[in-house]
Amino acid sequence: MSPTQSRPRLLVAGVAALTAVLVALTGCSGKSDKKAGAPSADPNLPAAEGLLRDSATAMGGIKTAKFLITADGTIAGVAIKRADGVLTKEGNAQGTAQVEQMGTVADLAFTIVGQTMWLKGPTGGYQQIPLALAASVYDPSAILDPERGIAKVVSTATDGKTEAAETVDNQATYRVGAKFPAENLSKVVPGVTGSVPGRLWIAKDNKRVLKAAFDLPAVGDAKGGTVTVTFTEFDAAVTITPPK
Repeated sequence: MSPTQSRPRLLVAGVAALTAVLVALTGCSGKSDKKAGAPSADPNLPAAEGLLRDSATAMGGIKTAKFLITADGTIAGVAIKRADGVLTKEGNAQGTAQVEQMGTVADLAFTIVGQTMWLKGPTGGYQQIPLALAASVYDPSAILDPERGIAKVVSTATDGKTEAAETVDNQATYRVGAKFPAENLSKVVPGVTGSVPGRLWIAKDNKRVLKAAFDLPAVGDAKGGTVTVTFTEFDAAVTITPPK
């Protein structure tokens, strides 16, 4: 395969991985199923069940947010190493990312508007690619789908426990640990298996997710690692247009 042929596949794989992680933590809402929630580690902390339920509702109302994603370790099915940008509730997104594939790290810029991606690698201009090309890896429309997005992941979490009160970006939060069944988490973070442990940092005042971390297991030669996502600037005015 020539470098010209491999570049689009590298970019599509990277943005698909990015989108999958974003969907794991951005707005959609739905009715919560009954959780197997445990008491908080500290009796003075609120129970995890109520925090997770309220957080799913709060995130369902978010219109826009800035994000930062970092992936530490070697994680099967996750090509993204770092990404930052902005996401809208409609599923549009814009930002930059570092993608690793076959030992090579590529810097790219991406814009997603409607059903089209615009991707730009280290050299050359933007390439316009139908969003459907990424759908075989992940369908970004899940961002607003209550049956596949964060509401479903949160509502099916097990062993939820409020672990501590901590500060994230100068905001008071509760750290909630839980396990997330791969049956649902794999729809938003492809490649996961089993029951994946993770943590959410939920703002005390408005119950929005400010930070989340998923500990992904070793698979084959991939030793596993942690994907961490932070959100800031909720509901700021955002306009995303196709690059010229």
